[in-house]
Formats: sequence, structure tokens, C-alpha cells
Amino acid sequence: MLFIELFIQGLIQGSTYAIIAVGLTLIYGLLRVLHVAHAGLFTLAAYLGVTVTNQFGSLSLGIVVATLTSGIVGVVIYRLVYEPILNKPPYVALIASIGLYIAMEELFRLIFGPFGLSFSSAPLQNVVVIFGIHLRACQIITVITNVVLLGILAWIAQKTRVGIGWRATVDDPEMSASFGIDPIRVRYLVFFVGSALAAVAGVLVALLTNLVEPTMGAVPSYKSLAIIVLGGLGNVFGTLIASLALGVIEAFGTIYIGDFLDRDAIAFAFLVVVLMIKPTGLFKSR
Repeated sequence: MLFIELFIQGLIQGSTYAIIAVGLTLIYGLLRVLHVAHAGLFTLAAYLGVTVTNQFGSLSLGIVVATLTSGIVGVVIYRLVYEPILNKPPYVALIASIGLYIAMEELFRLIFGPFGLSFSSAPLQNVVVIFGIHLRACQIITVITNVVLLGILAWIAQKTRVGIGWRATVDDPEMSASFGIDPIRVRYLVFFVGSALAAVAGVLVALLTNLVEPTMGAVPSYKSLAIIVLGGLGNVFGTLIASLALGVIEAFGTIYIGDFLDRDAIAFAFLVVVLMIKPTGLFKSR
């Protein structure tokens, strides 16, 4: 039973990593930019989700406001920060992204205060027993939400004209443009979708921990950057597998080697070992 519980906890954590990292993978696959400021949107959404829920008593409204706002802010970041420097060396965009994330952290500290913010009455905290395994409702909702979002994203990418244009732009921007696909609109769409995914993850993590703080995006963002390398840069399927594997490794490692390493150290140790063995990642880069 312990094995099953740990595995489930790992999948819950891994699915959250997945929707953060998939957004990063989409952006990297299109622009070859490591979007560190993605973590700032994750944190922004968590603050908005908690604030709106506390103010109006509706978690659904909080999620909608957080998702739309973060998506729009993501597009603005692309337009104002990345678009003017796309013809520069890749490290220029990386430095800009890191600086932007640090600025966002400090802005959150000024607006919301240096201390944590919590739900006044945390929703979905009731315990549900499934086959003898005790789970909070928010954990179940987290997994369901993440699976549904990733399923919808896969369907859009494979079955719709928008998704086909999206994939074509990633594979060959010049050829896709010659067929009438507007690369600028595709970039805006990718930033909106990636930022919206980060937003959902931020609100779900706030639900799971009942705590939002200015630096909460730091560790998930570093792990997500490592995950997209581990899964193969730009490879969405590889990112999903790497995210779930990391979540499961963390869950088991916390029990069996937690006396020596904490959860974050276990995760990074696993990533370092794998990348030492296979530096290009588990799957082929796109």
C-alpha cells in the first residue's frame, strides 16, 4: 500500500511539473528561448487565484482570472522583451528573462508583502478514500485538471488547423510562412497557451500547499528547465515522461533517502545523474 501511495503522490507532483514544463517546451521549441520568467507568471497566477477567491468566494472565478491575466501578460512579455531581441545571440534572451523574473519577484514582494498569502478558507481540502488510499480532493482535482489540459493540448496540436500551423512553424518557419501561416500570430498563441498552463499550475500548487509567496516559482522553474533538457529540448512527449519520472523519484526518495537529502536535492541529484549518463536527454531534441 505504501508503494501505491508514493507512486500516486509522485504522479500528482509530476503532473504539476508537466504542465509548467510543457509551456516552457512549447516556447523553446518555437523560439529557442529558455523562458525563465515563466516562473513569474506561475507566481502571479497563484497570487491572483488566492486573492480573487478570498475576495469573491469563488475558486472557479479565481482560476479564470489568473489564467486569462497570466496569458495576456505572457503575450506582453513576448512583445516587449523577447521580440526586439530575437535576432540576438540566445544568451541575450536568457539574461533578459532572468532579470525579468527577479524584477517580478520583487514586484510581488512590494505589492503583496514579504510574507505568505493563504486562502481564508481553503477549498477542496476534504479527504477522499479511494481503494484505501487517502487523498485530498484538491489532489484529485489537480491530476484530473492536468490530464484534461494536456489531452486538450495534444488534440489541438494534432487535429486542428491551428495546431498544424503551430507545428509547421516550429519545424520550418520559412516554409510555413510561404503557405500563409503568420509566424507572429503563432508566437502570440504559444506564449498565451504556455503562460495559461503555468497559471493553472500556480493556482493548483496554491491549493495543494495553501501558501503563496514571492519566491514560490523559483524551485519549480529550475526543475522545469532541467526537465525540458532531460526530456529533449523542444520534445513535448519527452517533457511529459521526464516530469512524471521526476515526481515519482522525489516521492520515493523522500521516504527512503530523505534522511540524507531533501526533496529538491533528490530531484536535482536524479537529474544530474541522468544527464551525466545521457547529456542529450532521454529523448531526441526537436
